[in-house]
Amino acid sequence: MVAGGSGTRMGADRPKQFLLLRGEPVLLHTLRRFAEPALGVQEIVLVLPADQFDTWQALCAQFSVDIPHRLVTGGATRWASVKAGLAALSQYPEGLVAVHDGVRPLVSRTVVERTYAAAATHAAAAAAVMPKDSVRLLSQHGSAAQNRSRLRLMQTPQTFEIDLLRRAYAMPELASFTDDATVVDDLCRVQLVDGDYRNLKITTPEDLLVAEALLGGLAG
Repeated sequence: MVAGGSGTRMGADRPKQFLLLRGEPVLLHTLRRFAEPALGVQEIVLVLPADQFDTWQALCAQFSVDIPHRLVTGGATRWASVKAGLAALSQYPEGLVAVHDGVRPLVSRTVVERTYAAAATHAAAAAAVMPKDSVRLLSQHGSAAQNRSRLRLMQTPQTFEIDLLRRAYAMPELASFTDDATVVDDLCRVQLVDGDYRNLKITTPEDLLVAEALLGGLAG
């Protein structure tokens, strides 16, 4: 679980993962989703910038967080943070690992299970949804309409055989890496599974308002 964001686009006084959502930190809601017993997750690794450790530990004390998880220091980029989190799982020679954004607190158990099931069969899987709006591609000549039925908006979790992800992250970082699926693309075809429009990434103040409204009605 990677959570290295700041509050810049939120216009907030703290990193977005620590903002309160229905009275509790966003990150705590996300942590709970993966701690559901029905999922059977063996270990949760939380990757944070080193200078956020104290804040998170204080929040854990304040909100009596008793969900077992391991803290790992993140890197300068998301790629570096995922690589650091993966290194912390060296005791697992095989199995499946899901990478999830710490600021996607509304992910449902169903979506998580879909990615694990698909990764068990295809080695690499990611949640995604079709764009709701019309999409156009910009170029120096103007813009052109795109067939949105052939486009997908990527979400997390993105789940992989752990050895596959290790091999992918052993390669140098490229500017074209936007998520874990793009890191793995050269080694394995990534199977897309149905995500959920409610599985939003909290980035702006509007996202937080929507999450507040959706949280109460979220089910598996």
